[in-house]
Amino acid sequence: MSEFLTIENIFWTLAVFATVLYILKLAVFLIVGGDVELEADFDSITEVETSFTFLSVQSVLAFLMGFGWCGISAIMQFSVSTQIALLIALLCGFICMFLSAWLMFSIKKLNKTVVTDINELIGKQGKAYTAIEPNGLGQIEINLNNKLSILAAVNIGEEKIEAFAPVKVEKVEDKKIYVVKI
Repeated sequence: MSEFLTIENIFWTLAVFATVLYILKLAVFLIVGGDVELEADFDSITEVETSFTFLSVQSVLAFLMGFGWCGISAIMQFSVSTQIALLIALLCGFICMFLSAWLMFSIKKLNKTVVTDINELIGKQGKAYTAIEPNGLGQIEINLNNKLSILAAVNIGEEKIEAFAPVKVEKVEDKKIYVVKI
């Protein structure tokens, strides 16, 4: 039994085990998707936040992968002592853990929903994207939050607005944009 409990075998076991679990977790993420929600009815006093935290399964697996593979490399490739190999493995494990956490936090930032207030459009100018009959519905092209957007609009003027004609937003009511030809 003692010949199995060598530092090399411990490093190998941790590295392979963590890598297999990490790949399985990645495969499930790619197949099922990242927006999986679990819905259950529990009677509980505590509230649980299910978003990514620093000490998540993924970051722990990243630590174990870095720890195992760097420990094996330090012993087999560089022929360092067990104590130095453990220090190198710990350092690399923490680096992998921090990198994994940083990447997940960065990815979470990409999932940012921009809230736009279309009331900011009042008085702004754009152009008709489609022809809009008087009291008819069409589309306009206008700059909203520094982004060119195509939005539905109602012509409240007396004359038809041709496509690509300049328009001005007169009012916004009930999430509808009302425009007139300039």
